[in-house]
Amino acid sequence: MPAPERVPPGPVTTAPAEPAPAGSVTALLTEGELTVRGRIPEASNAVLHCTVAGQGRTAACVYKPVAGEQPLWDFPDGTLAQREVAAYEVCAALGWELIPPTVLREGPYGPGMVQLWIEQAEEEPGEPAAPAADEDAPGPVPVGPLLALADAERPAPEGWRAIGPAEVPGGSTALLVHADDPRLRRLAVLDAVINNSDRKGGHLLTTADGRLHGIDHGVTFHTEDKLRTLLWGWAGEPLPEESVAALGRLAAALGEDAPLTTRLAALITPAEVTALRDRVAALLASGTHPVPGGEWPAIPWPPV
Repeated sequence: MPAPERVPPGPVTTAPAEPAPAGSVTALLTEGELTVRGRIPEASNAVLHCTVAGQGRTAACVYKPVAGEQPLWDFPDGTLAQREVAAYEVCAALGWELIPPTVLREGPYGPGMVQLWIEQAEEEPGEPAAPAADEDAPGPVPVGPLLALADAERPAPEGWRAIGPAEVPGGSTALLVHADDPRLRRLAVLDAVINNSDRKGGHLLTTADGRLHGIDHGVTFHTEDKLRTLLWGWAGEPLPEESVAALGRLAAALGEDAPLTTRLAALITPAEVTALRDRVAALLASGTHPVPGGEWPAIPWPPV
């Protein structure tokens, strides 16, 4: 995650946190004392870098107060924090640890989303350059974790999946590609399930121990098809067996009186829960990765 800048302390919290299992990471995030250390300057909404401490434990985390959310034309005001928590709940029900532990709680600037901080292994990429187009050209040029630029005049190199053309400095065009990676493929399935309308390259975080995390899930769970992502490399292809099994677990967990459904009911609307069930059922019925619908931009801007 980007380095934060300093911000002044806010007012004292006035409401208790929701209960969570004792000793767990979510318990620490929910019940610990939250201290603001800085602000992530690149974010469009208020994103604060914090520490949370309790019972002899301390962890770095991100706090996104509802009061710092910018209004959107297609999502109700003040709901992005809840959607981030709902995305974490659904990811956990799939059995995948792709989204860092995320909770909804009071903080120094009022209620908001608090998420475990993920330390990125890779350095921030520099200014991208177009790859050479001759026979002796090197491989794809990295532009972020699991993303690269390749020769636009050739098919995606082995081990990579094509996203689409990308303009690079100098007025030339390269092929933007993502890795043909099973971790990334799970994330593509998750995005289809939660109807993620903003999967950018900067939302992919890899750690030194080889784990992949996706962050920034505030614009999700819309009842209309708004899937907008970089991860179209498997569009139309059969879902892996492990993804089908995970979707089956999620479908079972979304029963009318199931605990997951009860938790989601406090975070998103009944119509959005129904649409979530419908998307899971459609994925299981088709057995394939979705393809762009054509009524909504398929790739977010900026993509990386």
